[in-house]
Formats: sequence, C-alpha cells, structure tokens
Amino acid sequence: MSTDTNFAVLGVPTSLVTVLSGLGITTPTPIQTATLPDSIAGRDVLGRGRTGSGKTYAFLLPLLTRLSQSGGRRQARRPRALILAPTRELVTQIDSAMAPLAKALGLTSQTVFGGVGQNPQVQGLRAGVDVIVACPGRLEDLMQQGHVFLDGIEITILDEADHMADLGFLPGVRRIMDKTPGDSQRLLFSATLDGAINVLVKRFLTNPVTHEADSAQSPVATMSHHVLHVDNGSHLPVILDLTAAPGRKVVFTRTKHRAKKLAKQLNASGVPAVELHGNLSQNARTRNMDD
Repeated sequence: MSTDTNFAVLGVPTSLVTVLSGLGITTPTPIQTATLPDSIAGRDVLGRGRTGSGKTYAFLLPLLTRLSQSGGRRQARRPRALILAPTRELVTQIDSAMAPLAKALGLTSQTVFGGVGQNPQVQGLRAGVDVIVACPGRLEDLMQQGHVFLDGIEITILDEADHMADLGFLPGVRRIMDKTPGDSQRLLFSATLDGAINVLVKRFLTNPVTHEADSAQSPVATMSHHVLHVDNGSHLPVILDLTAAPGRKVVFTRTKHRAKKLAKQLNASGVPAVELHGNLSQNARTRNMDD
C-alpha cells in the first residue's frame, strides 16, 4: 500500500479521523494499515504486533466504527462490545485511549477489573454502556452474579492474548467467549501466534484474516546483555551502583516481599524507588507508576 495512506482511505469515519488528528495521529502504523480494511469490513482478524506497534487503535477504530454504524441500542447489563485484556493497567490504558473517540460518536464504556470495589462497575453496567473493557476474572464474577450478560455482543477484542495465556486466563476467556454470539465479529491481537493462541483461533474465529507487522520500536538486535555473578552479601551494593546513575530503571525480583524490601533499601540509600506488585491496591499501583 502506498506510503501516503491515511485513516480516511482505510475506512475510518471523518469524526474519528478528526479526533486522531487532534491527538497528533495522522499516519497509520503498519499493523493499522494492514488490519483496518478487513476489520472495518466485519472480518474476523488475527493480528500480530508487539507493544508499541499501534495495535490499540488497530482494534479501537473498527470497534467504534462498526458500533456507530450498526444501529444497535444501549441496554442495561447488555454491552454491545467487549475488550478483554490481561491486566488492570492495560484495561485502563485502553479505556483512556478510547474515551475521546467514543465521545465523538456518542458511545460509552465501562472498565471492569479486580482490586477495587465492584459497586461502581455494577452501577455503570446497570445504566447501560456500549463497550466494556475488562479483565477476565472480575468479568466472570459479575456474569455469575447476573450483573452483565454477553448475548448482545456485536464485536469482541482479545488484546495481548499471549499474555493472558501466560497468566493462566485462557480457561476463563473461553468461558466468557462461549457466552458471546457465535456470529459476532472477533479480533485477536497477540505478540505471538502459536500454541495456546491457536486453540482460541480455531474455536472462536471464523475464516480469520491474519496480519503480521512489527513495531518500529521492535527490540534492537544488537543490544548487549551482561550477567553478573555475585554472592548474596554483594547484591545490594551492586544494585545500588547500577541504579544510582541518571535515568529510569526497572529491577525485577523473584518475590513480592523482596520487591518491597528492596524498594525500602534503595530509598534509604538515597536512590528514589517504588515497589510494583500484585499485593498493592490499584490506586497504589497507579500512583507508583505515575511517580
């Protein structure tokens, strides 16, 4: 496809093109250029793209376009579209990216994830929304309680399906998908397209079109890796040397307890640090990510 391809040429409505332009997004990424014509046309799509490839807009744009054109009505407890993602942070990021686009079309959304009280989520679903962006665990809980039904779903997105497989979410994903209409559209995006992902594809996607596109931010092939073998007593001094230099760093630990302890040790030694793990509340995790 020519290098001057734009979102309008790919079938994105003018109202959404205007919003994207206001956000400084005028040129589609390779994954968007490849998938948008098929997904906007209603095809099931299997897309491979790394983080940073632009896959979020690759599924948000067709989802919102098709909802705005389908003529469906918003109903209590029965959303029209479902986006499944593996983590609370990703759910929040997707919903934030969707907000200005959905507003331009008069569409609404609700996030659904654990780690916070469910009442605001239940109230939002009861009021009726067009799109829910959810983690599988909390969504299943609300389904079992009768707070949400998926028989009105027109389009389902599975984002970072490989990550959901790694976290053991696929059984829940299959149970959730089984509750959506068999003739509804499905889009699956993943960094890899093999193994457990193929099980989902064969079971839930109908004659899918496969598109693969790497990000401009793909891992650098010439990156150097260094391994330091140190005894237990030398761990902290070495980590202090590595983290005290200017710039941001990420330190991975084997346990949550170790992450908490190391953050305290770094701060006590004059190296600003925050902990990030599953035992923290959603508000604490968000606050630490923003620090």
